Amino acid sequence: MVRPVRLVLRVRLVRRATAVCLLGTALAACGTTHAPRPERPAPSKSPASPSAVAPSRPPSLAPGPGGLTPVFSHGPRTGGKTVAFTFDADMTADQGPRAAAGEHFDNPALIATLRSLKVPATVFMTGRWAEEYPEEARSIGRDPLFELANHSYSHYAFTGDCYGLPRVSADRMRPDVERAYEEFRKAGVPHPMPYFRFPGGCYDQRALRALSGLGVTAVQWDVISGDAFATDADAVERQVLDGVRPGSVVVMHCTRSAAPTTERVVRAVVPELRRRGYRFVKVSELIGESTRR
Repeated sequence: MVRPVRLVLRVRLVRRATAVCLLGTALAACGTTHAPRPERPAPSKSPASPSAVAPSRPPSLAPGPGGLTPVFSHGPRTGGKTVAFTFDADMTADQGPRAAAGEHFDNPALIATLRSLKVPATVFMTGRWAEEYPEEARSIGRDPLFELANHSYSHYAFTGDCYGLPRVSADRMRPDVERAYEEFRKAGVPHPMPYFRFPGGCYDQRALRALSGLGVTAVQWDVISGDAFATDADAVERQVLDGVRPGSVVVMHCTRSAAPTTERVVRAVVPELRRRGYRFVKVSELIGESTRR
């Protein structure tokens, strides 16, 4: 008996669909015509913290002649209109009694303003500051808007005749920097940056040699805001706006008692610099641009 044509066609369609389905199994799903996506490798884990992904190494400069600590002052002038705001959170080792008496070496309003304006920044913090304000240090150090860097433990000078600061001896320079990193760890800062700012910005060849092997890049600046002990916010504002160039590093302070106008200055200069086409970055981005060039 001859099968009806429709039945024959139905059998052929079923067989063809079965073949397509078997082929589709290799393509991850029946009827799929796209090649399967390769599986993503599992993220690598840090040996020190099995549950955390190891952070990439921040950009840094190569050591100078004889292994001297490298010094960075500003980024490329031709890499676009970028500017890095840096804030020194100063507190010297002997200022504990002044803090206990009510003097404020922190500036929560400034940090809040940077957050509200969405301005990334690099904070150079002394270990003594982190010891005095551990919750604030942890908050800054864990906020992706900021990066926290080393400003020594004691904020004592690494050279003579440095703004009247007490002087740290050559054999204590490296331990002073290492102690600051230890205080950051105690405060709960997960990944402080391998950047160091000399107290007062004062350094010489002996100081650079003393820190050789620590793997830090010394970060200076090319724009002095003049906010330290200033009472005229307008004058500080003009100094910043007149000094900024592409790739600039601006130094300011995160200390209410020693720099009371800084928060007002930031509120004024940020919108103006943005109007001029500047983009705010952290120091690490400027260093990265420098190394790529």
